[in-house]
Amino acid sequence: MKDNRRFKNKIIYQIYPMSFCDSNNDGYGDINGIISKLDYLKDLGVGILWLSPIYLSDFKDNGYDIIDYYKIHPIFGTMEDFENLIKEADKRDIKIVMDLVINHTSTNHIWFKEALKDKNSKYRNYYYFREGKGKNPPNNWNSSFSGSCWEKVPGEDNMYYLHLYTIEQADLNYHNEEVIEEVKNILKFYLDKGVYGFRCDVINQIYKTSLENGKFRFFNCGKEHYESQPMNHVILKRFQDEVLSKYDAFLVGETSNITPEIGNEFLKNGELDMFFEFDHSMCDMNSFVPIFKKKFKAKNLINPIFKWQNAVPWIGVYLENHDQRRSVTRYGNEDKYYKESAKALCIFLLSLKGTIFIYQGEEIGMLDLKGNTIEDLDDCLAKSAIDSAHKLLKISRKRAFNLVNKTVNRDHARTPFQWNSKENAGFNRGHKTWLMMNSNYTQGVNVEDELNDPNSILNFYKEMIKLRNENDTLKFGKFIKVKSNKNVAKFIRESEDETLLIVVNLTAKGVKDNREEKEVLLANDYEINTKTLKPYQGIIYKIK
Repeated sequence: MKDNRRFKNKIIYQIYPMSFCDSNNDGYGDINGIISKLDYLKDLGVGILWLSPIYLSDFKDNGYDIIDYYKIHPIFGTMEDFENLIKEADKRDIKIVMDLVINHTSTNHIWFKEALKDKNSKYRNYYYFREGKGKNPPNNWNSSFSGSCWEKVPGEDNMYYLHLYTIEQADLNYHNEEVIEEVKNILKFYLDKGVYGFRCDVINQIYKTSLENGKFRFFNCGKEHYESQPMNHVILKRFQDEVLSKYDAFLVGETSNITPEIGNEFLKNGELDMFFEFDHSMCDMNSFVPIFKKKFKAKNLINPIFKWQNAVPWIGVYLENHDQRRSVTRYGNEDKYYKESAKALCIFLLSLKGTIFIYQGEEIGMLDLKGNTIEDLDDCLAKSAIDSAHKLLKISRKRAFNLVNKTVNRDHARTPFQWNSKENAGFNRGHKTWLMMNSNYTQGVNVEDELNDPNSILNFYKEMIKLRNENDTLKFGKFIKVKSNKNVAKFIRESEDETLLIVVNLTAKGVKDNREEKEVLLANDYEINTKTLKPYQGIIYKIK
């Protein structure tokens, strides 16, 4: 059924501001750089931009450790620049979505500093401060970035604070009504500026029901006490009822370890408008020890995505983001079938039900880094994973890096955007970049060269985005799985007056697949045979 809300009609494009466009040549992307590329984004066909954090931060976790929610970090520009971005984007019918990071703040946030300065300060109750048990932390929970999630308070004997992530990211205490009011004020502040909505970081972890010991796990020990807790739903509903319902706005949640039952709970009461699932993102990693890569099989990508298509009424659909490695490297074939596999993934992604999220560079086929070393690392998660592997598995740091680099190293997705084949890919005017460049920008993997190539990945994305934007069946039609080869994504999108068949071979081998001769709306670089599919062949048929 057609729905006129913007987030159900428009494609969302995620920008990692540090790496998008550096307008002042200091090595970091910035707001004015984004403004300079708005015409490119409009021409691409996207209607909403999600910005990773641009707030004042220590960058211990690249902006997800916020010092001040009401200030823009100077490397990105000023609040005036941000307000100008909203205005300029609006002129092009593009809306801005911000990253809402409210599970934790930086330990340099004024709230936390006041909590350390004065034990009787009201800010002490903004966080979780607890005494240790003997010589041990308050409980056995571990951090998502390895080690205990408790850190000793400097100068206080046997006192700890909670951090589910880095030691510089102290968890907020949502048992405290004042914390809830602080978050409501942050929401109002940006909504009043014209922001369209928020992507909510680790939003199903904000409420800790208790601080009891958790069931032993190598990772996320204690999660039964803080993931998707009943009060989590109550708090999100309050944000909606008391703030967001008064604006034309939406929330999309980053929700770890979610099930369809829990997902529907977030949606049915309007707590979230949609969320991300992460089942498919583990398709090429060991689920118990993620730094161990396993051989990619297309069925392990297709099946979890298909599972979610009808498990919930609406969902955020993606293949890449700032936390995931590049999709062509992971799921395609960057050597023998580079363009074909990139285009096949494009057809697959943009034909699914839900709101489509494209990550910067995905539309030009950006790839994982090659030739990077442990000395080049920026990602704090990768660094902690290397430390843990070195200590626990008793392997060299070089061996640990080789494992981590093929699985959880987030630097691959964060390299500067490739605009042209000139110095630093046109990201800036030659100043050293904050993170190493991917050298393939000189080999045609850049916007300028791809715009000039009618057969490029970028021009194919533009064509597919245009088709999606103009076709209500792709946006709102039913999703029906069709039986086929296990490594072929074959499905129908169906509305009252149209039926589309989508067939995508996500392997480097030809496969048998029988289809009737029908009208082709879009296909990648092959002649069509109705009895077989060539490697990474993707086709959209109109069958009614």
